[in-house]
Amino acid sequence: MTRTAAWSALALLMSALLIVATGGSPGEAMQALVRGSVADATAISVTLLYAAPLLLIAAGACVSASAGVFNIGQEGQVLIGALAGAAAGLRLALPGPALIAVVLLAGALAAGLWAWLSALMHRLRGVDIVVSTLLMTFVAQQVVALAVNTPWLLQESRLGRATVLPQTNKLPPGALLGSLGGYPGLQLNTGLLIAVAAAVSVAVLLTRTRWGFRVTMLGLNPTAAAHSGVRVTVVTGSALAISGALAGLAGAVLLTSPLSTNRLQPGGSLGLGWDGLLVALIARNRPLLAIPVALLFAVLRSGGSFLAATGVPYYLADIVKALLVLAFVAPRARWGRPAVA
Repeated sequence: MTRTAAWSALALLMSALLIVATGGSPGEAMQALVRGSVADATAISVTLLYAAPLLLIAAGACVSASAGVFNIGQEGQVLIGALAGAAAGLRLALPGPALIAVVLLAGALAAGLWAWLSALMHRLRGVDIVVSTLLMTFVAQQVVALAVNTPWLLQESRLGRATVLPQTNKLPPGALLGSLGGYPGLQLNTGLLIAVAAAVSVAVLLTRTRWGFRVTMLGLNPTAAAHSGVRVTVVTGSALAISGALAGLAGAVLLTSPLSTNRLQPGGSLGLGWDGLLVALIARNRPLLAIPVALLFAVLRSGGSFLAATGVPYYLADIVKALLVLAFVAPRARWGRPAVA
């Protein structure tokens, strides 16, 4: 048994002990997870809806991490992508497919620029990218809150004497992603196809292109990369921008998929930015490996809501995710000597 498998088994054992400690039954909790995530076509459809943004965020995180740039601001970049997508969808009058294409593109470009600002701050003032990407998340939250609370920006229109909520109007049908299949059968949302295509494209970009080689070289040894002629500032900025763009695309996909109310709301990111980063961590920054890991996290997301029925707190699903991350990271840690996974 490899160390990773041993640590994973330990993580599952600790999860079971936590369930028992909270008065629940591990067997019933597992059944609830299965029932809420893969038991029928409807549950599988919801799981796949969660997998799409998680995979997009993880693919972007793989790009920046490969360059040795640790972008941990995906949660804010998801919000900025959703904000730009909502603005485009509500302000532009375009026909059918053109509108959804512009919504997705606007989300990607806005979040890519948002992430690139951290690279710019690092270049001009030496601001640490880890710190700046994290702090920019809180700025993004306030920007979205301002937009949905200001009538002349994106706050929903008042209808008579109805209370105006901090959210946008609902996106028009032409700005929503379509699905293959229909209820009560299996529904495959277009967002998942976009996410898988993005993960494959990132894998090809990193392993089959000159730019990808430079990114990998930079991530392995920045000094050697600089001496070899790699323009460190340009590669760093582009990797961070692509990472942010994919997180922003995830925000636009989330906004236009059945997972959301199709309205921009302050908490509209649903914490998926943090989970997507964890997906990339477990996948060890390999975009193709992130596909099954994103599905695993999507199962925990969709099935976690069923845990309450068994007397187990919903947040226990988050604890399980944290333990799984530790299980995959621990074998790589150094305990006197390098660990072998």
